[in-house]
Amino acid sequence: MARKKKSSSADDIIALAALMPWWLAVALAFAAYAMLHGYATAPVDVISAKPGDMGRLVTSQMLRTGAMVGQYLLPVLLLLGALSSVIVRRRSKTLLATAATGDQADALQAMHAMSWQEFEQIVGQHFRSQGYSVTEHGGPGPDGGIDLALEKGGERFLVQCKQWRAVKVGVTIVRELYGVMASQGATGGFVISAGAFTADAQAFSSGRNIELIDGGQLARLMRGSGPEIAPRAHPATAAQPSPGGVKACPLCGNHMVVRTAKRGGNTGQNFWGCKRYPACRGTLSY
Repeated sequence: MARKKKSSSADDIIALAALMPWWLAVALAFAAYAMLHGYATAPVDVISAKPGDMGRLVTSQMLRTGAMVGQYLLPVLLLLGALSSVIVRRRSKTLLATAATGDQADALQAMHAMSWQEFEQIVGQHFRSQGYSVTEHGGPGPDGGIDLALEKGGERFLVQCKQWRAVKVGVTIVRELYGVMASQGATGGFVISAGAFTADAQAFSSGRNIELIDGGQLARLMRGSGPEIAPRAHPATAAQPSPGGVKACPLCGNHMVVRTAKRGGNTGQNFWGCKRYPACRGTLSY
């Protein structure tokens, strides 16, 4: 989602801490103070230093000066991030409760009035309510094609949120998510929009472990009148022979070809690999 603007190092530290559980950011703040304070107050033996050591002493003094400032600045930034973490999560619960009340039109209106940050927060909170462990990839810097990473039952899922009001989400967004899923070995993925999806996007997701959730469906889910969000079952979950005895890829369903491992513990051994590699990394034993 091309939306992040350039930020300062202090902003980056606060944003990073805000993505952590608040207690972890607080613990890091105390640990940073203890470490930097110890270095800033350590004695320096200048009298016994030799002339050739002056460069080292100057560098050490510069680091000491940085530690004297950092022993207060870094903990403050981490604590601000911890406070932001508490506020963000509390606000996301409030937003989720707001979207869950009233009829579907009210829920849609509430989602359209949100910022993209708030939209991602309520989506993340909704997945948490379903038992997923959620990692947010928002904040400064590019998001790598995903906004949320989910863990449940030992499986990893990726989520891309599009809080678009008028424009339909096209196939390019779905293709990008599918590419990131393949590179990270994710089990499935979700593209969630407050609006709608084009026919091409819906066609591309068909037969793949990608679930498209539009605004109407998301509103029903948050109001408790829709089924639990889950990736659709992929028809090729096991090795299926295709014409000519060629295997079908368990990830994307395309034909597989025989390859030879060139490194690792299986060097020299043959295996079935998806012909779409590296876009798809599906493999099977030969």
